[in-house]
Amino acid sequence: MDARLLDILVCPICKGNLDYRKADKELVCKPCKLAFPVRDDIPVMLEDEARPLGPDEQ
Repeated sequence: MDARLLDILVCPICKGNLDYRKADKELVCKPCKLAFPVRDDIPVMLEDEARPLGPDEQ
């Protein structure tokens, strides 16, 4: 995934910073406790597509 794109992407809900988890192909918003998928190097920034983080994930 392009590093420049990662610099400008924010959570669509709270506008907070996202952490890229390359191994899981996800962008994670810790305040919202959501993980947004990255498919074919394209982030899917839709709340309906995000998965909630489990209690052991942060």
